[in-house]
Amino acid sequence: MIALPKILTVVSFRSAALARLLRRTCVLVALSAMAALPACSSVQQPRPLSQSATTRPSAPAEGGNGHQGYLRLPGMAANETALRVGIILPFSNGSAATRKLAASMMNAAQMALYDSGKTNIVLITGDEGGGGAEAATAAQTLIRKGVRIIIGPLFAGSVRAVAPVAEAAGIPVIAFSSDRSVARPGVYLLSFQPENEVRRIVDYAASQGHTAFAALLPRNAYGDHVAAAFERDVPQVSGKVVDIERFDPQNGDVAPQAASMASAHPDAVLVAQGGAGLRSTAQALSIDGLAGKRAQLLGTGLWDDTSILGEQTLDGGWFAAPQPDANSAFIRHYEASFGTTPPTLSSLSYDAVALVGLLSQEPDGERFSAEALTNPNGFSGVNGIFRFEPNGDCQRGLAILAVGADGFNVVAPAPSTFQKQGS
Repeated sequence: MIALPKILTVVSFRSAALARLLRRTCVLVALSAMAALPACSSVQQPRPLSQSATTRPSAPAEGGNGHQGYLRLPGMAANETALRVGIILPFSNGSAATRKLAASMMNAAQMALYDSGKTNIVLITGDEGGGGAEAATAAQTLIRKGVRIIIGPLFAGSVRAVAPVAEAAGIPVIAFSSDRSVARPGVYLLSFQPENEVRRIVDYAASQGHTAFAALLPRNAYGDHVAAAFERDVPQVSGKVVDIERFDPQNGDVAPQAASMASAHPDAVLVAQGGAGLRSTAQALSIDGLAGKRAQLLGTGLWDDTSILGEQTLDGGWFAAPQPDANSAFIRHYEASFGTTPPTLSSLSYDAVALVGLLSQEPDGERFSAEALTNPNGFSGVNGIFRFEPNGDCQRGLAILAVGADGFNVVAPAPSTFQKQGS
């Protein structure tokens, strides 16, 4: 165990319950000289995968004597100001589940700040609310308060609204939407995106000799993203898309689609579905000979659900997901800190704040530059390695797992570097 650093967190909530939660948390910070959170040292924070130098252009200095009205933290030099970091989450959203998620993500953000040991960083929150215009207003307020980078928001519509506000002020954004259409230079998506999973599973299947690919996808936004990635990635591995079938996820009957797909004679079939729907779909594919020896079943991260175990037609199927137990230290740390198991997305806010802490060590004007954020070597976070592309996309290092009778087995581990072998 290590002692928590004395870091002050500034918050702005509309929700009284969340404000009370943060007041209790701030008491823990004040007592950090006498107390400690278990397992602090075991959580893997984002860090550069390589120490190779990156050339960055010069930029105007941040803070300094020009911001004398800003909050000064204990122990800071007279000519030094705190680094202000904005975080926008849906604290007052109309959905109780969404508000709970926002609170958990804020907990993880604070935990990362404590773990970073940075005593000159202040988190200032903004309320995404229902999204869109509310998020844009929150961004404007944060920028007036002098933030140098914005973490969040969560929803695609909110990211779309915040982007032009942040761009006009020259403030980068690390958002959590999984919709790649809202990514752009300066707006980076630190999220779990189906496109990464499709790329990884298609590449692995091709490496195992599969060339004729088909896909069975839901007729919704998720299916649209998977379809676009599938059609792009299969030709890049010298494969051929022989069929794409879409189905109504509310109906559940895929028998007609399975029969049509069988006539295309694929040797690999991607099924972008999870849970009970996946089990029934696998059974339908099996009837038409599209599961087992004739065709290899492939999946996305939706397969990373133990409820599918025991379905024999899925045994041997492959899917792409983070390395198993990669986030176990984070989960233990969060549970010890807050007494509850964190939702998966909480790890994203932890990584975002930890990344800010890491980059804050760079000189003023360079720390959050595009060159720094898009370092091609990437970073190592709670769920494995990741890196931002100049267009705002996020690439992740994923493992390939096989469905077994009693669990998921790693058949290809997640990569530990983005560098190509021999480079």
